Amino acid sequence: MGIPQVVIVGRPNVGKSSIFNWLAGRRIAIVDPTSGVTRDRVTHLLKLQDRYVELVDTGGMGINDSDKLTDHIEQQISLAIDSAHVILFVVDTLSGPTPLDEEVAKRLRYVSVPILCVANKADYRDLDFEASAFYRLGHKVLTVSAQQNRGRDRLLETIHKRLPPESDAAEIYEDPTMKVAIVGRRNTGKSTLVNTLVHAERMITSEVPGTTRDSVDVRFELDGKAFVAIDTPGFRRSKSVATSLDFYSTHRAHRSIRQADVALLFFDASQRISKVDKQLCDYIARQYKPCIFVVNKWDLMVDSMSTDRWVTYLRDTFRTMWHVPIAFITGKTGKNVKALLNHAQMLFKQSRSRVPTAVLNKIVRAALEHNPPPLYRHRRPKIYYATQVAEEPPTIVLFCNTPQALSAQYQRYMLGVFREHTSFGEVPIKLYLRKRESHDQTDLIDSRLNGEEGAGSGE
Repeated sequence: MGIPQVVIVGRPNVGKSSIFNWLAGRRIAIVDPTSGVTRDRVTHLLKLQDRYVELVDTGGMGINDSDKLTDHIEQQISLAIDSAHVILFVVDTLSGPTPLDEEVAKRLRYVSVPILCVANKADYRDLDFEASAFYRLGHKVLTVSAQQNRGRDRLLETIHKRLPPESDAAEIYEDPTMKVAIVGRRNTGKSTLVNTLVHAERMITSEVPGTTRDSVDVRFELDGKAFVAIDTPGFRRSKSVATSLDFYSTHRAHRSIRQADVALLFFDASQRISKVDKQLCDYIARQYKPCIFVVNKWDLMVDSMSTDRWVTYLRDTFRTMWHVPIAFITGKTGKNVKALLNHAQMLFKQSRSRVPTAVLNKIVRAALEHNPPPLYRHRRPKIYYATQVAEEPPTIVLFCNTPQALSAQYQRYMLGVFREHTSFGEVPIKLYLRKRESHDQTDLIDSRLNGEEGAGSGE
């Protein structure tokens, strides 16, 4: 049995997502007055004393979804209840028991795991008496207020006591090997890939644009290694972000890219590259995230277009991203998906590697000999030495006499050299130029290769 799951359920607008964020200690699920914001299961790994649990937020029971996804949402709730070890049945203290609360209680009547009735919005002690009306639903009632931070410790302690015995339900938790953010515009098949990876209907999939509204972390294993796939909402053009819900969905998707180790940028093989794709690619590049261009739904195009044409199309569109590998997959059937993840692991390994200073300076020496920097104000710029100062992304500092003298074009040349001659062939490299301090006498690059003859010292 895996990590125990604590599942939050209840009717719409009782504060389930607020409870989720409150217990997690940070904002993860979207909180909005609009009914039906949460659709997919949203999870967070939480440590309770000496135990790890997986906290699970679900959609509101009994909602009539505006996009006709009610059946899908209900299926996600049922899957969450079936996998639960403890259920938090959230109700609204201010409104008191409602007919829909009764329906939720009826649905939980035959569930065999412990159920705690969490009376939310009990902002002050006098409301605790009002919450006693919920005892008629047949469960222990705990009064809390996510907004006023009331009752959190008592709730967590009670959850801990209701967990199954550790010998039966716990595993040693290990950090996932790699976090993969699956990003792209709407309807490119991101959620379908997640379902394929976990071999289950983990995410709702439909032809309705914007089905996924939150960034959802899904754990899975491949060849004995643990991974996290982060499914994200489909991106929209900035001017199309009209509501707070759209804004927070985009915000969380951006955050998922920042937290991921590798980004998989999805394209629909049957659609042209859009402005949204370009904006998203630019954001990934600004975050220095390893990336793979994933052309999905290739089964629809295999007879009418060659992969070479799509590769050329991508390279011509994203000219500054020539180092990014390209994969052609069919997420629905899983074709080429394992090879895609294996390649993502390679990028992850590249981004975490280090190159010794001596090796870097040998590379820089050869680069200067082959193509010295152009003159700047009638003098040849000098590069003294290079060193790698960080990983993820690989970060290299070039110490020189006049940093501003090395043009953007020459910096791109140096980045290309590093990719060609180091293990950073397919990942972003962050390059810094620093002026050598007067007390630093290190000069590992042969001065002859810095063009001193006939060009002045540059100092």
